[in-house]
Amino acid sequence: MLTTATAPVTRNLIVDYYQVITAAVARLAAGPGGPAGTAGFAPGFDLPDLSDDVRQFFAAANATWRELGAHGGHGVQFMDLTGNPGTHTTKTFPSMLIVARAVEHIRRTGEPICIFTPTSANKGIALRDAVSRAIAAKLVTPEQLRVVVLAPASTRHKFRRDALSADPALRAANPLLRFGGAEPEGVKALGRAFVDAYAQQAYDRHGTTLWFSLALPNYLVADAARAAFELDAAPAIAAAPRWHAHAVSSAFGLLGYNLGRDVLEDSGRADGSPRPGFLLVQHLGTPDMVLNLRTGSFSRDGLPAYRRDAATGLWAQDADPHFPAVADDLGEVLDPTFYTHQPVTSPAMNDLIKRYGGDGITVSRHECVARYPQLRDWLRNTPCELPADPADLREWSIVMALTGVLNAIDRGLVPAGREIVVHGSGSYRDDDYAVCEPDAEVSTVEEIAAAVLGGR
Repeated sequence: MLTTATAPVTRNLIVDYYQVITAAVARLAAGPGGPAGTAGFAPGFDLPDLSDDVRQFFAAANATWRELGAHGGHGVQFMDLTGNPGTHTTKTFPSMLIVARAVEHIRRTGEPICIFTPTSANKGIALRDAVSRAIAAKLVTPEQLRVVVLAPASTRHKFRRDALSADPALRAANPLLRFGGAEPEGVKALGRAFVDAYAQQAYDRHGTTLWFSLALPNYLVADAARAAFELDAAPAIAAAPRWHAHAVSSAFGLLGYNLGRDVLEDSGRADGSPRPGFLLVQHLGTPDMVLNLRTGSFSRDGLPAYRRDAATGLWAQDADPHFPAVADDLGEVLDPTFYTHQPVTSPAMNDLIKRYGGDGITVSRHECVARYPQLRDWLRNTPCELPADPADLREWSIVMALTGVLNAIDRGLVPAGREIVVHGSGSYRDDDYAVCEPDAEVSTVEEIAAAVLGGR
């Protein structure tokens, strides 16, 4: 049974749900970090008033709800979070709030801020977009707000030319750094080490307040708006309980959605029934959350035994429906966006699934390509329309999530009567952008310091 009309519904997830976001901040008891010049600096969660220029800044924070169709007796709804053409991902929403908090801090204190983020790609892309939008809206000057992005070489094809790279002065002030280490996830430790080592020096010698912005509350409060959007666009009913599906690395989006449900219930807007279950979708490169959910461990020993077909070279198994039936490579990285091993968020997601229901499934590129014609039909004439050739796809999050949903339905993992809501967290293609080359290659904190502070 479907619970919504067929007409798509669009909302601005920040402007329309500002009060939900501030309530989420209060529920988390989120507050500022250490003072300026310390490694733990973070501004408070105060947001600017919704003046015309602030609304202009937030204008790209749009999401659309639509029906995709049905499969195996299950309706499939789609929460499209890719409405910002500058990012094509859900990272728009937390990035805009991070920048809005920086703007408010700068207005109140006069202290300039340099946001520093390690990223696989999409967080960094979105923060660059948000900083450029804040400058364009004249909320801050280029001297007051900067952003430095540290990303692995594996995602070089994802970074796009943007307003910060087009202007020589802005490019110099907002460098894109490429990590030269062997492990992509090493950007997190290296970025943290740089801020720990240089925060005081950056402040004392250069007047720069470094903010290491990779922190869970920064993302949860933004993603809480998804629950309010669902309530407005297509509230669930008891006759059609839901599972929410999401391609995940650490599942920030689903945890944020759940925070939003808590906020709505606290306020009386939602009565707690029915809460959805959650379907985690991952790839073989980092199946850690699915492994931990299914086995209680992150060890790859929990993967089923595969056998290799000598004629085709494909790996196959039929022992566990939670993992690919067929794969080209048992360690394949379907999308380097998903690079987190042993995420600290796994216990929280496991608890939610134990309480409300749900499951986890891992997909392969082979399976995604097999489903691709159906997915392309579903997404035709939408902003997420897929290219004819999957080789031209540069962000696989939505294809992964939808493939996981279809596989889970076909393998009997989804209980009868459940409607599926797919969180469309990212999709972009080769012709959406021109690639931006990095400004420096770095492998040490000293090399980062030279790139960020050397010319200042």
